[in-house]
Amino acid sequence: MITVSSLQAAEQRRIIADCFARTGLTLEQLWLRYFALGGDVSEIDLAAYLRGVLPLPRIQRDMVAHAVNERLDELSGTRRAPYSRDGGENSRPRGLLAALVGLLEGAQRVSPERLPEIVTAAGRALNLELTVYLADYEQRLLFPLPGESASGRGPLPIEAGTAGRVYRTAGTTLTEEPGGPRLWTILLDGDERMGVLEIEATTDADLHDPALHTQCQWLASLSGHLIAAAMRYGDGLDMTRRRRRRGPTTELLWQNLPPLTAATGDFVVAGGVEPAYDARGVTFDYALSEKTAWLAIFDAGRDTVSSGLVVSAALAAYRSARRESQDLRGQERAVDKALSTQFGDGTTVRGTLAEVDLTHGTLRHVDAGGEPPLVLGTEHEPATVDSARRPPFGEGGPGRITTTRLQAGDLVVLHTEGLTGARAADGERFALADSLAAGTGHLPPEIVRRVLAAAKSHCRNGFTGDAGLLIARWPGKR
Repeated sequence: MITVSSLQAAEQRRIIADCFARTGLTLEQLWLRYFALGGDVSEIDLAAYLRGVLPLPRIQRDMVAHAVNERLDELSGTRRAPYSRDGGENSRPRGLLAALVGLLEGAQRVSPERLPEIVTAAGRALNLELTVYLADYEQRLLFPLPGESASGRGPLPIEAGTAGRVYRTAGTTLTEEPGGPRLWTILLDGDERMGVLEIEATTDADLHDPALHTQCQWLASLSGHLIAAAMRYGDGLDMTRRRRRRGPTTELLWQNLPPLTAATGDFVVAGGVEPAYDARGVTFDYALSEKTAWLAIFDAGRDTVSSGLVVSAALAAYRSARRESQDLRGQERAVDKALSTQFGDGTTVRGTLAEVDLTHGTLRHVDAGGEPPLVLGTEHEPATVDSARRPPFGEGGPGRITTTRLQAGDLVVLHTEGLTGARAADGERFALADSLAAGTGHLPPEIVRRVLAAAKSHCRNGFTGDAGLLIARWPGKR
C-alpha cells in the first residue's frame, strides 16, 4: 500500500535529484559532503537513491538534502531542496557524527550526575532512546542511572536475563518485546565492563540494521569512557554502584587498584578482590606494553589495622621500580626495602611478581611467600607452576626467578591464600582449580567474576582472608 509518507519521500527524492543536477557537483563530491555531515551509506547506494532505485531512511535523506543545499547556498539564488521534517520540528543536527560530537561537547565541564541526560540527548540524534545501567561492585546487579529514560526501571540481575547476558559476554543483543524491538549493548571503558546500554527506537531508526548496531557500540564505548572519567572527579555516579558502606582501608585499596580489565592486541588481563566492601590487605597490579606484560599480587593479611597501609606501600614500591624500567630483581629489592624502611623489621607482605614475554610466551616469576601461579590451558586442568619460594617481602634475601613456557591460549592465574582458604560451614576448602576449569571459554573478566562469586557463595561471604585474583590470557606467538 502506498502511504502519504512514501509519496512525500518520493517527491523529496525527485526534487533532491533535480537540485543535485543544478549544483555542478560530481557524485563523489556530493557523497563526500554528505559523509562529512554524518551520512553512512556508500557512494553506490547514494547513486541508487538519486535514481529512485533505493530508498533511504528519513535521517539519511535529510543529510543528502543538506549537502545539496549547502552547495546551492554557495551558488545563491538557486531553488533549495526540501527536508522531510516539519518547519517547527527540532532542527538540530542528526546522525552518528552529531551524536558523538554532542556527547563529547556535552560532557565537557559537566557534573557527573548530568551525564545520563547527555547520553540520552546523544541518542536522540540517532532517533534512539538510551538508558544507562551500571554494574554494582560485587557484579551481581545492573542499576539504571537516574534520568528521564530510567523512570520506572529497576535493577536487573547479571546472572539472568538479556541485560545480564550482554554484560557476561560483552556483546550486543536484539530482543523483540511487546513495545517493539530493543537493543542491548555492553558499556565499556576501554576493555573494562561498566554496565550495559538499553536502546529503543523512537521514529525512523531500524534496530534490525547491523550498521546501527555498530554505531550503538561506538556510542556505548564513548559513553562508558566518559562515565568512568567522571567518576574520578565526582561521587554521584559511583554511589549508584555501591550497595554497602566501605571503610577507610577498603576505600584506599580500591582507589589504588588499576582498571579491573585491560588489553593490548589479543592479550587480556583482569582482576578482582573480595569481600568487595571489606577488603583489608590485598591488592594487585599490572602494566602492559607491546612486548611485555608485568603482573603482581600482594597480601598483607587482614588481621591488623595497618594491613592496608602496608600492602599499599608494597604496591607503590613495586610500581615505582617498574616505571623506572627495573627488572623483576629490581622490583623485588624495591618492595623489600620499602617495607623494612617504612615499617621496620617484622613487617611482611606475601606476594608474587611476574612478567610475560608476549612475543614468545615466556613466564618469569618470583614467589615471596605467596601462592605460586597457576597455568590453565585450553585442554587440561590448572597446573601449579614450579616455584622456589622465598620468605615474604620485607624479610629474607632475593628469591630464585623461575621460568615457564606458555602454550597458545594459556591462562596465567595469580591469587592469594584467602581464595583457596575460603571454607564452607563444614570446613571444606574452596576448589579454585575446579572453578577455573568451569570458566574455560569465557573472557578473563568473566572468569574472574564467576570465580570470586563462587568463592563468596562457598563461604557465604565469610572470608577469613582477602581473596585476590588476577588472570591473564596469552594468545600465542606473534
